[in-house]
Amino acid sequence: MLEGLYSAAAGMAAQQEQLNAIGNDLANLDTNGYRSERVAFRDLLYNPVEMSGTQTAVGAGAGAAVIGSSQAQGAIKQTGDPLNVAIEGEGFLGVALANGTVALTRDGALSVDAKGSITTAEGDSLSPPITLPAGISAGALRIATDGTVTAAGKTLGQIKLLTVPAPQRLLANGSGQLLTNAASGAPTPTATGTIHQGALEESNVDMAREMALMVSTQRAFQMTSSAIQNDSQMMSYANELRPA
Repeated sequence: MLEGLYSAAAGMAAQQEQLNAIGNDLANLDTNGYRSERVAFRDLLYNPVEMSGTQTAVGAGAGAAVIGSSQAQGAIKQTGDPLNVAIEGEGFLGVALANGTVALTRDGALSVDAKGSITTAEGDSLSPPITLPAGISAGALRIATDGTVTAAGKTLGQIKLLTVPAPQRLLANGSGQLLTNAASGAPTPTATGTIHQGALEESNVDMAREMALMVSTQRAFQMTSSAIQNDSQMMSYANELRPA
């Protein structure tokens, strides 16, 4: 009877993992370049037990985990801001972090710091860095579809797009940036993506899908919760029937 409690508890934990992912997606509905999370379910181990003299296998329930992010293209929104860039297709902007590593992002809401360097909204420089000469304003910037940055007829550098073998396995660092790891692979340059100046890529979260998934997940959570209550009640009855 305890096996039923354990299986139901595992099911609740799995559904909670799905609810957490849905909540994170909805919280980032307006985050530029955000990728929705993907959750996978799996059977837990089956254990051999004897019931009424018969050997059988009883499952330990289900487990769930975030296995990566959706790589579907988000809608491209025109902003008219010369420091906004949207990526269409494959690729990420390279971001130089303070610890010397390079992070990736699809958030193209760029800005210029006091030194004239083009940075992300968090203040981190692009990698490779691009700096505006003195007297050149952001309004004079022209960014070609291949990332070449020019101003006043001079080439200032190029915004180079990077990719990894498994982009869905990149890890978010909580600041709108993605970190590479052994599962994602190392970043390499790519020329398949297109850069659009004066635009931003919106989150690829599908609001209708997330809400429908939330309803079905909440129902599954309630069902497993009811199973725990029923098992607990059955154990109580069994204890009352035990001989003194």
